[in-house]
Amino acid sequence: MTRRRANPVLSPKLRDLVLSLLLVAATTIAYLPALTAGFVWDDDSHVTANPTLGSADGLRRIWTEPGATPQYYPLVHTTFWVERRLFGLEPLGYHLDNVALHAITALLLVAALRRLGLPGAWLAGFVFALHPVQVESVAWISERKNVLSGALYLAAALCYWRFAPPDAAPGERGSRRFWLAAVVLYGGALLAKTVTASLPAALLLVRYWKIGRVDRRDLGPLLLPFAMSVAAGLTTIRLELHHVGAVGESWDLSVAERILIAGRALWFYLGKLVWPVELSFIYPRWDLDAGDPVQLLFPIAAVAGIVVLILLRDRIGRAPLTAALYFTGTLVPALGFVNVYPFRFSFVADHFQYLACIGPIALASAGLAILGRRPWGAVARLATAVAVALPIALGALSWQRSHAFADAETLWLDTLDRNPDAWMAHTNLGVLLDRAGRTHEAHDHYAAAVRLRPAYAEGWSNLGAAAARLGRLPEAIDDLERALRLDPENVDAAMNLANAFYTAGRVDDAVGWYRRVVALAPDHAAALNNLGVLLVERGDLAEGVAHLEAAVRSRPGFARAWASLGDGLVALGRPAEAAQAYRRVLALDPANLAVRDRLRALASEPP
Repeated sequence: MTRRRANPVLSPKLRDLVLSLLLVAATTIAYLPALTAGFVWDDDSHVTANPTLGSADGLRRIWTEPGATPQYYPLVHTTFWVERRLFGLEPLGYHLDNVALHAITALLLVAALRRLGLPGAWLAGFVFALHPVQVESVAWISERKNVLSGALYLAAALCYWRFAPPDAAPGERGSRRFWLAAVVLYGGALLAKTVTASLPAALLLVRYWKIGRVDRRDLGPLLLPFAMSVAAGLTTIRLELHHVGAVGESWDLSVAERILIAGRALWFYLGKLVWPVELSFIYPRWDLDAGDPVQLLFPIAAVAGIVVLILLRDRIGRAPLTAALYFTGTLVPALGFVNVYPFRFSFVADHFQYLACIGPIALASAGLAILGRRPWGAVARLATAVAVALPIALGALSWQRSHAFADAETLWLDTLDRNPDAWMAHTNLGVLLDRAGRTHEAHDHYAAAVRLRPAYAEGWSNLGAAAARLGRLPEAIDDLERALRLDPENVDAAMNLANAFYTAGRVDDAVGWYRRVVALAPDHAAALNNLGVLLVERGDLAEGVAHLEAAVRSRPGFARAWASLGDGLVALGRPAEAAQAYRRVLALDPANLAVRDRLRALASEPP
C-alpha cells in the first residue's frame, strides 16, 4: 500500500497568526534605522518644546484650547502627553509607538480587505506596511497623526461593516452597538487627523462597488458621520488660516492653478507608488501656468482616466473605478482646493497619501493574486514571483529611506541632495548649524535661501543676524534693513537690526529699533531689557528702569534682566530694591559672582 502523505498546509488560523507575526517583524526590520533616530523638524513644537505636555493643566489645554498646540489634533497630543511621562525626551519610545501603530494599521487593512472578499489582502497589507512612501509618516514623530488616525479609520470601517455589511440587502442591519463603536472610533480618527473625514464617502463607495448602487437607506446611518466630517473639516480650515498661517502670497492661487495642482499631484502620487525612487522630504514647488498645454494635460488625463473607467465598468468590473475614486477622494484635502501650510514650499508630500494609497495597492495586489491563481504557467509563476519579491524590495527601500530621518541635520542634507533648490531646507539647516556655533556654514545656507527666494523676509533676517555674529556689521545692517522693507512688522528682523546697531556703536539707532520691537511686541523681554539698559546708560534712568521692570514682569526667570534692573535701581538711588533684584538673580543663577559682589558692596555701604 502507498502511504498517504501528511497535508503540510497550515490551518487558516495558524496561517494568519504566522503572517501577522511576519508582517510585524518585517515592518520592524524595515524601520530599524528609524528606531535609533532622534527628533527632526516640527518635533520640537509637537513634543520636545511643547509646553502643554508638561502638566495636567496642559492636558486640559490640549483638548479645550485650539491653538495651544501646533494643530488641533487633541488625540495625537494626548498620546505625546502620555509618552512624555513614560519616556521623557528619549525618542526611542515615540518611534516604537509610531512603528507599532503603522503595523497595526497594516493588519487592520488586511482584515478590512478580507472582510470585503478582496483577493491578495495579505499582499496588500505587506505592501502598505513596507512601501517607502510611508516612511515619512512612520519615521517622523510629528506624523503620529497619520499612523494613529489610520488605525482608527480602518477600525471604524470594520465596525461599520459589522453593522451594515457592504454586500447586504438594502436596509439589512446588524447590532447597533457596532454602529456606535464605528462612530466613536471615527470621532477618534477625526481628532487625530481630519483627512479621515473622507471615510463616510468611502463607505458609500464600497457599497457601490459591492452591489452597483447606493440606496437611500444606506445614507441614514452615515448622516452623523457626515456631519462630523463637515464640522472637523471646517474647524481645520479655520485653524490652518488663523493659527498655522496658511495665508498670503504662497496660497493666493486662482481656480485654474488649483486645478493644475490637483491634476499633477494625482499623477505624482501614483507615480511614486509605482516607482518609489528619489523620495524627498520636500519636493520642488511647481511653477504654475494655466496657459501651458503640457500642464493642462495632467488634469485632463486624470478626468479622462475616470471617465474611461466609468465607461468600462461593465466590461472590467467596478473595482478599478472604485480604487481610482477612493484614491482621488481621499487625496482631496491635499490637492490644492484648500490651503495647507506645506504649500508654502511644495504642493506634494509623501505623508499626504498615507491612506489614499490603499486604493491602488489593494487593486494591484488583487490583480497579482488573481493572476497567481490561474492554471500554473508562465503568467501565474511570474505573478507569484512578483508577489514574493515586491514586499522584500519595498522593505529594503524603506530601510534605506529611514536612514534619512536619523536627525534633523541628516534630513535636511538628504533633502538638499535631492532638491538643491529647497529654500526651506537651506533655512532650517542654517538654523541648526547656527545653534551649533557653525555660523560660517549657516550663513552660506541662509544666503542660498534668499538667493532662491529673494522676497523671503525671514531669510534676510537670518542672514543679517549671522553676518552680525561674524562681525560683518555693514553687511548685516543692509540685510536686516532689506528684511524689514519686505516685512515691516517682522519682530525678529527688527530685534536683530537693533542688536547690530548696538554692536556697531550706533546707540541712538539701536534705541530707536528696540522701541520699534517693543511697539510690535510689548512683552518682548529681551528688547525691553536691552532698551532699558541703553536708556540707563545714557542717563534716562526713570524710563530705563520702567522698561527693565516690564522685562522681568514679562519673563520672571530672566536673570540678566533682574541684574540690569538692580543696576538701574542703584543708579536711581534705590539700594534696597536693587538688593532685592540682585537676590532674585542669585536665586536663578547662584554661580553669578559679579552680582554676588554687587550685593555684597550694597550691604557694606552705610545707610
